[in-house]
Amino acid sequence: MKNKNIILYLLGLILFASCQDMYTPADENTRQEDAMKLESEYANGLIMYGYSSLPYLTSTQTDIATDDAVTNQTSTALHNLATGTWAADANPSPINQWDGCLGGIQYVNKFLSLVEEVKMTPSSKAKQKMLVDRLKGEAFTIRAILYLSLLQAHGGYGDDGVLYGAPLFTKPLDASSNFNMARSTFAKCMEQIFFDCDSAMILLPKDYKNISSTAEIPSKYNNKEEDIEAEVSGYNSVFGAIQTNRISGRIAQAVKAQAALVAASPAFREQSGVTSAQAAKLCSDVLRDNDSKKLLALFDPTGHLDWYYKNNFSETASEILWRIDNPNQDNNQEKEQFPPSLYGNGRVNPSQNFVDAFPMNNGLPISDPNSGYDPQNPYANRDMRLSNTVIYNGMKFRSANILTGANMGYGKDEFDDNIEFGPRSTRTGYYLKKLLREDASANPSSPSKQMHIYPRIRYTEIFLAYAEAANDAYGPTTAPDSVGGVSAYEVIKAIRERAGIGKDEFGRPLAGGDLYLEQIKGDQAKMTELIRNERRLELCFENKRFWDLRRWMMPLSGVIQGMKVEKIDPEDPDSKLKYSVFRVEDRVFDDSYQWYGPIPKGEVLKWSNLKQNKGWK
Repeated sequence: MKNKNIILYLLGLILFASCQDMYTPADENTRQEDAMKLESEYANGLIMYGYSSLPYLTSTQTDIATDDAVTNQTSTALHNLATGTWAADANPSPINQWDGCLGGIQYVNKFLSLVEEVKMTPSSKAKQKMLVDRLKGEAFTIRAILYLSLLQAHGGYGDDGVLYGAPLFTKPLDASSNFNMARSTFAKCMEQIFFDCDSAMILLPKDYKNISSTAEIPSKYNNKEEDIEAEVSGYNSVFGAIQTNRISGRIAQAVKAQAALVAASPAFREQSGVTSAQAAKLCSDVLRDNDSKKLLALFDPTGHLDWYYKNNFSETASEILWRIDNPNQDNNQEKEQFPPSLYGNGRVNPSQNFVDAFPMNNGLPISDPNSGYDPQNPYANRDMRLSNTVIYNGMKFRSANILTGANMGYGKDEFDDNIEFGPRSTRTGYYLKKLLREDASANPSSPSKQMHIYPRIRYTEIFLAYAEAANDAYGPTTAPDSVGGVSAYEVIKAIRERAGIGKDEFGRPLAGGDLYLEQIKGDQAKMTELIRNERRLELCFENKRFWDLRRWMMPLSGVIQGMKVEKIDPEDPDSKLKYSVFRVEDRVFDDSYQWYGPIPKGEVLKWSNLKQNKGWK
């Protein structure tokens, strides 16, 4: 009954959307605030709704609107957006974050307005204070994440030349509130994000760890004058390892660093009030503990491998700073992404544009005439991340030989996995491999489900953010002690060495090592390009690139290419193969204004004070 009442109470808090009637739900469908303050389940229900409103995805979605991939579902809203239908009244989720994030902020604000008065525990003042502090810290961070998502999705310049964010409100709205709210400036929204993250870091431990003595308990929870005296067991129940994967101080710190990187990016830096030097410092704060020289101490040497699954869900890889807490086994990704011969739908098809972004194992881009790239043997001696990410023609996957070519059968037979053979086949000549478990099965007659890890923040993301900001602020090879004294070059070198760049397929060093990195390490502009490419490869299909391209003001338009593989003699089983790059589809993107997403058209028509971003109608 209590759970039902929690849900009913939450339904009574829906954010302003179209009319004030939403703020006057029927009496029998809500709980009075006084009752809520006596029963902590209601407060916990609010904070859990805040968590559920976080804009993190558990499947590859937005990448199909970038140069990294297409989809074989050509009727979807995201495919239509990418091919020219993006409009203020045709802005699909998850590109449109307006209603979801503002609704989540309303819940968080309601929680924060009540939490100090909610009786969490009947027995201990110290535990009460600890619980309130932790929940407030979580709420502040959730609000910061929601505002950051709004800035990425909807921040932009108005016709008046001002860089705007979203309506800024930190108190819960009710029927008496003024809903005709103007958008605050981007800089003001950033100030609020920073304030919320700083507030959370004061309230939360940096990491959730068990303690063994009262000497380790912060003094604020031991105040005899106020009759506050915490015990080890009470502290561990609130701030100990049992709370791992709830928002911690380090997670709040990472959110602040992510926000700073966005604000310091080319699309926003002019009016955001945040510099690349600030962003570098905030990233380094996440990656260091006490020793300023150990910026790479948290670098996982296996962080490029299968961090996205563990057989025991409690054993999260050290690469993961924060993950989605979903312990259920599933095979949803596999059903969507496996090639059709393995009973999958092959939905996300990596592009040739993306495959070409992987260098040779000597570090040189395939466009370099000295790289050793052979267009008729295109996957030989490549960066090993390619074969960890993409299924290409002839690759072994789940003990099956995946044939994606145009005439891979003997004679003129065709197979399900062949390019454009059927509605579930690849359009580009590639299938997705990353994020999939080979020990899961999509076979409907004998399905097998497995644990999956869905990250919210990975350490590699923060290392790449640091390298991007440090290179922009200080150049490729220098960095002051204030940010750990580790240069962008050193971070990128560690990431590429981990990926096997500079080594042959047997792990033996190549002559000259990473030729390209050493060649360009003194060139800031080329290092910027390399860092962006490394981010593209390391974070691919994690729903990052759509937002990255726009904050870098790089085009989303252009031709998406694929690879057609054909036997020169289809009748000969031993025939040599011919590789041909071909056009898959054109992307339509107006770089005069579409760096900045629209405010929903219906909201602009409804509220006269709500300014639209320049260019959107």
